[in-house]
Amino acid sequence: MLGPDLSSGINAEYGAAGLALLGVGFVGSRYGPRIKNSWPKMEKQLQGLIGDSRYKGGFQSDMDKYEAGKILGISSNSSQKRIKDVHKKLMFQNHPDRGGSPYLATKINEAKDYLEKQANQ
Repeated sequence: MLGPDLSSGINAEYGAAGLALLGVGFVGSRYGPRIKNSWPKMEKQLQGLIGDSRYKGGFQSDMDKYEAGKILGISSNSSQKRIKDVHKKLMFQNHPDRGGSPYLATKINEAKDYLEKQANQ
C-alpha cells in the first residue's frame, strides 16, 4: 500500500455527521411543532414592542407634506439639495425607460415638486 490509510478517519467523520443529523432531526421533531404553533403569537408580540415601520395603504388623492416625505424616504423638512439627490437616485432606480412603473415615477416626481415648492415658501 502506498501512502497512509485514511479510511478510518473518513469513517469517523461520516459517523460524526450522521450523529449530528440524528440530533437535529430529534430536536426538530420534538420542538418543531411547538415553535410552529407559537410563531404567530410571538410575531404579534414583537410587532407590538418594536412597531411595524412599513407604510400601510396606498397613495392619497391629494399630495401632502407627510406623504411626499414618505415617498422619497426623507424628512418633509429636508434641504433642496437632499430632495434633489434622493429624487435622482429614486428616478434612476424606478424610471419607466429602465423597466420601472410610470405611476411610481409620476408619484416620485410629484413628491419632489411638492417638497421643493414647500422649501421655497
